[in-house]
Amino acid sequence: MQISSKFTIAVHMMTCMAYFTEMEKVTSDFLAGSVGTNPVIIRNLMLSLKNAGLIEVKRGTGGATIKKSLEEITLFDIYTAVENEKEKGIFRFHENPNPACPVGSTIHKTLDGRLAQIQDAMEAQMRSVTLWDVIRDTREFNL
Repeated sequence: MQISSKFTIAVHMMTCMAYFTEMEKVTSDFLAGSVGTNPVIIRNLMLSLKNAGLIEVKRGTGGATIKKSLEEITLFDIYTAVENEKEKGIFRFHENPNPACPVGSTIHKTLDGRLAQIQDAMEAQMRSVTLWDVIRDTREFNL
């Protein structure tokens, strides 16, 4: 579960969709302007979010809207919608530790369980933060 910029871009996009829904038509060009990236990247992420059932996208200039309530969508939901390497974990282990070395021969036994606990804790924390929490904080920071 390595986390790329796709995750934070997707959170940014969904925050814009929620924040601007009553004021603007939220299109890929609009989102690209807010994120500071190419609209093609936005469209690719929109497709992933749509396939995960988190947003609706109307063709042309119809714009994008959030499909579920903000309280139902967690950061973990957004992460799993846009990241492609979920099964590998956030930690990438070097492949060939030296089996003749006392450290190299035991490093997996030493770290694997601990790293799994760290990943589980991070995922639990991501599940505890909703899109509503992000929107609420965004509004507070803009007062």
